[in-house]
Amino acid sequence: MTRERQNVALLALCQALAMTSMTVLFTVAALVGRALVADASLATLPLAVMQVAVMLATIPASMLMQRRGRRFGFAVGTLIGIVGIGLAVAAVLIQSFPLFCAGTVLMGVFSGFSGFYRFAAAEAASESFRAQAISLVVAGGVIAAVLGPNLASVAKDAIAQAEFAGSLLSIVGLQVLILLLLIGIRLPVMQRPVMHKEIAAAGRSPSSPEGRSLSQILRQPVFIVAALGSSVGYGVMALLMTATPLAMTGMNHSFHSAASVIQWHVLGMFAPSFFTGFLIARFGVLNIILAGVALNLASVAIALSGVTLPHFLIALTVLGLGWNFMFVGSTTLLTETYTPAEKAKMQAAHDFLMFGAVAGFTFLSGHLLNGFGWDVVNYAALPLLLVTLGAMLWLKLRSKEGAGKRGIVG
Repeated sequence: MTRERQNVALLALCQALAMTSMTVLFTVAALVGRALVADASLATLPLAVMQVAVMLATIPASMLMQRRGRRFGFAVGTLIGIVGIGLAVAAVLIQSFPLFCAGTVLMGVFSGFSGFYRFAAAEAASESFRAQAISLVVAGGVIAAVLGPNLASVAKDAIAQAEFAGSLLSIVGLQVLILLLLIGIRLPVMQRPVMHKEIAAAGRSPSSPEGRSLSQILRQPVFIVAALGSSVGYGVMALLMTATPLAMTGMNHSFHSAASVIQWHVLGMFAPSFFTGFLIARFGVLNIILAGVALNLASVAIALSGVTLPHFLIALTVLGLGWNFMFVGSTTLLTETYTPAEKAKMQAAHDFLMFGAVAGFTFLSGHLLNGFGWDVVNYAALPLLLVTLGAMLWLKLRSKEGAGKRGIVG
């Protein structure tokens, strides 16, 4: 195995363990929140503040990695996550909702750092392998799909009279494994990303130490569409997934059934990543993002058609597939919008916007479910998806005679 592929494999394993940690947390956090607070509409608040923390962590995480390297940054983020999950376990033991929120905030910081594994893979890969590298790192989440909900379910009652404390404690072991895997990763100092035609047209040297201003970068049509695709794809996924365990248990489905639905959802999120990169190379990135939007619309239609276990199972699995196409596609599209000198601020700005949207949708999820019901939660996703559909079609038409001919935008 070449160093390039070894690095991608280790990054994929780290991503898998990080996503398993977050899958365990997502499976139980809303239920823990509901048990710790009297107002049921606040049950998703711990996940919402976690997503705010993810958003706020992206910029300092990116800057730290720029100065000290990816591996150092990932290690710092993981150590913060270990402290956070310790607080969450203590919160369950002493029945403290504020302390549980504090723990999820630190887990959000951990997740904010972990989000850069896909960028690390893009930098470690050659141009021809870049889309596949991003896709394979995201595919590490298949382990999260298999292990996460099962771990949450098996460890649920491991600590007597503290339901879900054992589930949370299992996350510590996953984070220790990440620290061990990071020892073997050797990443290049800088890897040139794909350049979009607008960068070349700017008449600026790619080696410029400053690069363009952040406002110039953010005004690029390709960036705007990429950020919209990832923000809506991730936001809609969070909106529906966060509400699912609460909706199912509220409809007298068992926790085991809810965990199984989350398992299939996460499997749908990550299993396609084994071939998403190849689909992007074959059909073009915009076509794949459009397919993701269509899958999300189908998920909403299935969820609105019934509330039996098969309805939840199929709807959430299709939602996972849609998220994968939108997220991997948007991440690949994003790499066309910056130079090496601009990558740190660009990646930080993108993830700041994306996780800001996710935080808002996560908090909204609990309020919509408690105040209006499961159907309204699903209806809320429709206008977001339709706006994204329109933006993707616009960029596709705009790029037909330019970037589309290269086979990337498509």
